[in-house]
Amino acid sequence: MTTQTTREKKPRNGIFSDQQNPHPDLLSVVRHHRAHPWRKPCPEHTLAAFDVLQNTLREQPRSLVLDSFCGTGMSTALLAHHYPDSWVVGIDQSAHRLAKHQKAPCNNYLLLRAEAESFWGCLAEANIQLRAHWMLYPNPWPKASQLKRRVHGHGAFPLLAKLGGSLELRTNWDIFAAEFAQAAGEIGLWGACEAFTPKPALSLFEKKYQERGHTLWRFRGEFSR
Repeated sequence: MTTQTTREKKPRNGIFSDQQNPHPDLLSVVRHHRAHPWRKPCPEHTLAAFDVLQNTLREQPRSLVLDSFCGTGMSTALLAHHYPDSWVVGIDQSAHRLAKHQKAPCNNYLLLRAEAESFWGCLAEANIQLRAHWMLYPNPWPKASQLKRRVHGHGAFPLLAKLGGSLELRTNWDIFAAEFAQAAGEIGLWGACEAFTPKPALSLFEKKYQERGHTLWRFRGEFSR
């Protein structure tokens, strides 16, 4: 596969992009971020959310599963059923989306309003390890010029290596999945991406994409120790 970018005339799964292949600058961007650690000050609301998590872990110590970019928290509640002996914590920047959550009967999950990248930094600084990390359909930022806004092109991406555990990313854009897999290897996250059919859908986005007949992709990996 070449790394040349070109203007795409037809959308892939509804995504218009001027890329038809992984971005040619991807690996150099990830390596730059590894060499120059991300140091953005943590927002107050994210610090407050992290305090809630720390208090929860002190009162009821359990392994931790993180659901980044959780939206309405539908996925967080469903994941809580999959990890009954863990705390499953959903984080999202939008109070509006979180307010739409429909409470599930299980009592082992939390929804917190937080900036994901800064929250990862708080976890890393506190040496808190994850059992598993889920990223379901983050904003793909499809323009080639937006590479550094994507999860794997962001300055905070190397922080994930400090959190350990397994990681699953899902997307409806094959290029995004391929880029994530390439970037993951640069931070010691080893796995593979594949097309898949969710049974059942874990989020409202996943449900919508599945109903529209989109091909869905996932990356599943584990951090090397």
